[in-house]
Amino acid sequence: MKKAAVGFRVHSGWTALVAVSLENGMPTVLSRRRLQLVETFSFKFRQPFHTAEKMRLGDASKFISGVRTAAEHIAYRSVQSVQLDLKKLGYHLDRVALLLASGRPLPELEKILQSHALIHTADGELFREVLRSASARCGLQITCTKERGLLEQCTEAFSLKAPELLWRATELGRSFGSPWSQDEKFATLAAWLVLEPAGG
Repeated sequence: MKKAAVGFRVHSGWTALVAVSLENGMPTVLSRRRLQLVETFSFKFRQPFHTAEKMRLGDASKFISGVRTAAEHIAYRSVQSVQLDLKKLGYHLDRVALLLASGRPLPELEKILQSHALIHTADGELFREVLRSASARCGLQITCTKERGLLEQCTEAFSLKAPELLWRATELGRSFGSPWSQDEKFATLAAWLVLEPAGG
């Protein structure tokens, strides 16, 4: 079976996913999906820390824990489904590339809920952690890359300048149609990067 990788670019409550393989050393896109990571796609669940901001600390902790647990189940089923679908096509999905924000580690919940900026960060981080956990449960090798450094890493790995990289990422998604935004392009580049011999 040919190897495949998926790249994730995560938002609050959902993620862009692009599955990539190499054909003659060049990337080809196998699948493009937008995975919903909450059962009910509403502000309450896709922005759990924003919602918890208005709760007492104990209630906030229980609520966020519940959202995380539910999201972990959904993410696991979704990643497993992608893995099985690719297997039917003759591809072995064995690695994922998870794009990270550039923020510093988060403090305890009480301090997060006192800062609107940290609340925004925490909502995204919760769903990144969920995908990291789901990928590990599926036996996938996980590579985390800070989004800010993605183009620089790809430039070094592929000996291509940033405009050429972005053009190629755009062309790779042309046959899929919309949506093929920066989410999908960056997820594609991240997946391509981990398929390179130097990337694992």
